[in-house]
Amino acid sequence: MTPEGPTDAELVERILKGDEAAFTALMRRHKTWLYQFIRRHTSTSEDAYDVVQDTFASAWRALKGYDRARPFEIWLRRIALNKCRDRGRREAVRRTAFRLMGRFEDQTPAAAEHTEIQNETLRRLQRALEALPPKYREAITLTALQGMSQREAAEVLGVTVKVVELRVYRAKQRLAANLDPGDIGDIAGQE
Repeated sequence: MTPEGPTDAELVERILKGDEAAFTALMRRHKTWLYQFIRRHTSTSEDAYDVVQDTFASAWRALKGYDRARPFEIWLRRIALNKCRDRGRREAVRRTAFRLMGRFEDQTPAAAEHTEIQNETLRRLQRALEALPPKYREAITLTALQGMSQREAAEVLGVTVKVVELRVYRAKQRLAANLDPGDIGDIAGQE
């Protein structure tokens, strides 16, 4: 028991024994920082609230798998990050579909060719990312694509900041070796 009440691990034990009020206490304890963390990865505050709810629901379902020797916050942050990624992928697909629907309605041949070049560049980048070893892909995704600091990425991945720094460096080296020099410029130009 801490001055603020039971520890996260004690609350988890109580939850696993059927004490649903303990889960409410755990949610209250973590909801503020969790919302702030998620808000950095979502486009609106409404999306952030939805992801917070999804995160807590997933945590509830996966609680038996939580290793009480590790910080609860890190475990919860990993779940939240995965939920943000899922939502981001769904939003990207929706945006692309709407954008393509609008482009193809009355698109000139030159615009259609430019779109195809951009799509091919994105496909090459996606293939290059998929070809990376998972540890490099995770580090570059968290830092470069998700906008996390190396310190935050280290917490989520359960490694040191130096390890994240090395993995990002190696990921960039491999991406540079597998992509044409103009690909990164083409991608940056489409935003």
